[in-house]
Amino acid sequence: MRRPHKKIDRIKPDLKYNSKKLSKFVNYIMLDGKKSVALKIVYDALDIIKDRGEKNPLEVFETALKNVGPEMEVKSRRVGGANYQVPIPVSADRQLALSMRWIINFARDGKGKPMAEKLANLLIESAQGEGPAVKKKEDTHKMAEANKAFAHFAW
Repeated sequence: MRRPHKKIDRIKPDLKYNSKKLSKFVNYIMLDGKKSVALKIVYDALDIIKDRGEKNPLEVFETALKNVGPEMEVKSRRVGGANYQVPIPVSADRQLALSMRWIINFARDGKGKPMAEKLANLLIESAQGEGPAVKKKEDTHKMAEANKAFAHFAW
């Protein structure tokens, strides 16, 4: 008998920008079930992006996610008593999840400023292909490239 299909969570688009990705991003930012606080942070960050004279803030957000999402990553595989870092391609869903997680974690790390401001700065940097989140992606790619020799262990 086959395994049942994975249940995909039907997520509703957010009200202001009508974007499912943004709605998912709000859910990632949310702590202790405080969605209204998370919504305020994200919307304030997008307003800051708009005030800085950037183009459509949603485009900046989408570009930032695209620039941060890795195409390859390494996974540990144990073969014959040794652990190898095996490079594997990243699925589109995981790319999105990783990029959101990295952006939020780096925004939370920066101390001293309001979260909305830190998030806006990070999104603008990431959209331009700079900043710590993009560097993390590049480091992940370098790791995968360095361990290309073990690609035959991927199964």
